[in-house]
Amino acid sequence: MEKIFSISNLDCAHCGAKIEEAINKLEGIESAVLNFPMKKFKIKGELTDELLTEINKVASSIEAGVVISPIEKELKTHSHHHGEKCCCGHDHGHHHHDDECDCEHEHHPKHEHEHHHSEECCCGHDHEHEHNHEKAHSHEHTHDHAESHESLSHEILTLVIGIAFFAAAVICDKFIDIKPLTVSLYVIAYLILGFNVLKATLKNLKNKNLFDENFLMTVATIGAFALGEYAEAVGVVLFFRIGELFEDYAVSRSRKAITDVAAYKVKEADVLVNGEFIRVDSDNIKVGDILRIKPGERIAADGIIESGESKIDTSAVNGEPVPLIVHKGDKVHSGCINLSETFTLKATAAADDSMISKIAQAVEDASAEKPHIDRFITRFAKVYTPIVIATALLTAIVPSLITGNWSKWVYSALTFLVISCPCALVLSVPLAYFSGIGAASKLGILFKGGNAIEALGKVNAIAFDKTGTLTDGCFTVTEIVSYGDMSSNELLSICGSCEQYSTHPVAESIVEYCRENGAKLTEAEKSGEIAGRGVTAVIGGKNIICGNERLMSENNITVNDKEVPLGSVVYIAVDGRIEGRIIVSDIVKKTSANAVKQLKAMGVRTAMLTGDKSENAAAIAKQLGIDSGKGDLLPDGKLKEIEAMRKECGAVMFVGDGFNDGPVLAGADVGGAMQSGSDLALEAADAIFMNSEPDAVVRAKKIADKTMRISMENIIFALAIKAVVLILGLLGHPNMWLAVFADSGTAMLLILNSIRVLNTKKYK
Repeated sequence: MEKIFSISNLDCAHCGAKIEEAINKLEGIESAVLNFPMKKFKIKGELTDELLTEINKVASSIEAGVVISPIEKELKTHSHHHGEKCCCGHDHGHHHHDDECDCEHEHHPKHEHEHHHSEECCCGHDHEHEHNHEKAHSHEHTHDHAESHESLSHEILTLVIGIAFFAAAVICDKFIDIKPLTVSLYVIAYLILGFNVLKATLKNLKNKNLFDENFLMTVATIGAFALGEYAEAVGVVLFFRIGELFEDYAVSRSRKAITDVAAYKVKEADVLVNGEFIRVDSDNIKVGDILRIKPGERIAADGIIESGESKIDTSAVNGEPVPLIVHKGDKVHSGCINLSETFTLKATAAADDSMISKIAQAVEDASAEKPHIDRFITRFAKVYTPIVIATALLTAIVPSLITGNWSKWVYSALTFLVISCPCALVLSVPLAYFSGIGAASKLGILFKGGNAIEALGKVNAIAFDKTGTLTDGCFTVTEIVSYGDMSSNELLSICGSCEQYSTHPVAESIVEYCRENGAKLTEAEKSGEIAGRGVTAVIGGKNIICGNERLMSENNITVNDKEVPLGSVVYIAVDGRIEGRIIVSDIVKKTSANAVKQLKAMGVRTAMLTGDKSENAAAIAKQLGIDSGKGDLLPDGKLKEIEAMRKECGAVMFVGDGFNDGPVLAGADVGGAMQSGSDLALEAADAIFMNSEPDAVVRAKKIADKTMRISMENIIFALAIKAVVLILGLLGHPNMWLAVFADSGTAMLLILNSIRVLNTKKYK
């Protein structure tokens, strides 16, 4: 059994990693994965009530007050159901549905109605440091927002008062020689600013948790007081508290990038019941229901338009800002906004099985998947704290015994304690990946986890499939050439009449072109199809042959074309004489050329691997500026090409959309699939591009590169600063202020650096 749990009252990422490790060691647990920014646990195992009690016991022993609770869907109690009318008779269709979210209710034992510091409310948002200015809110959030504002105001007021006493103490220390007054002001400032730290320390002492950051911070600051370094002691807790505020802000922003997707889910919709449209809960929508979508409303479920036409905003699904015009028979997805006219649609999926629900779930699942670098940081953190604390003890004792200067070396040891918790690294690195997943989702790119971003960041070469990936996958007539007296329309009519009995995509595109352009289709007295060559027919007593050059040659008909344009060529012969040709081409997507150009500018090698003819592959590769284009490839041939590219360039990404691309997507270092592709391709891919355009591949690569770069910046900067503090301390030049910066200051900088990934403008 696998369940999702909320975790409240957890502010320390390092402690979260310890809790995750401890829960994984419990009997009956198969796996436990913490998603710290979302404050959620995914736990798999025999989840009995006894085990849940044990889980909470273990968690609270590591971090006092932590509560882990199963998340359950809130029981909905709406006034409008199937068959009911609104008693007031008003039309409720124009509420702001695009601001509504499908909330989850978290049941916290013994904390049912409390919202603690950094705890999530029922919709998954951290409201303590996040102001929601949307127009519409559910009634149940009113109390939460009031409580959040009150809590934030209290936090700011505490900081202001604490800083005021701190400033007064510093002024008194510098200009007024009254030591009792000065010390008293420092103590008051310390108690105000450090109250939460001291309170957490007392709780952790009961649990014998001596490696907790609160305990270590308390020891360091009380030690500084004992040595007469009052300003340093207060400065440590001040910056620590400010750092926590920044941490909450950053995590909240990153979480919002994830939960914004879920906010596109609609709570209610107009459904046709007994001849009337009734406002119903979207969870009650079934396949086959007729929905009415008014201007300004979001679509509640995937469906096909039954009546009407309109413009819809699809940016929630594919990140594209340009409105899409839809008509009767067109497929539309949940989460999109109707911009102009009212239309009706027939639901093809229930709300929970519709596109926006799948996207929201995929994004949240991805945010829980940890990249390799995150696991490395977790392992590093396990040994870092004990090593630094051991170094602090040795520094306090050994040099003091040798020199007799206990004050100096104990002070050095205290600076080590300030930097002994690796929270800056433990939070900032996964936060960068978390932000990357959130930023990508806003641009219509779904990564299936941090591993996918990490792998794409290492990619040096990208290979594309052709049909449906670089091209639209829809054939159309691009050229008609008559070799004799026959007009283009006559040639088209003869070819269409012959091809109308074939199911080949090229034949179907010619017939469709005939219908669109008014070319007459005549019934054939006789028809036949030669696989891989073309078709034959008898029309009006004349023998018609339509097909490739090979079919013409087999019928002793000479083709004199020296240079044929790009595409599939269909020659037309009547009674043994060639009359002309029709070129059918797969249109190149509008963003293909620019995408290839940008990738090459980024230093990425490009290739096209297709099952189409080699000459077509080479021509399209040349047209788009792709480094190499290879055709006539079966899936195993594509895999061999991927392996050859890997040996030459390193990590390789393959982007495709077809059923036969599944093995290649799985075999590449990173697989990318167009959303319009086959289910197998979507399943095998590590990244899905919702707009099905090659430019999304460029955006994904930019996000991955930036995420990797910021992660490495964070690691190098954090370790360098901490190393400087350690070296200075060991050399006998301790500095508590530098230690404060190396801990809280560095944490703030790294966290703010991590959320730079959220700036989606950089990827467009």
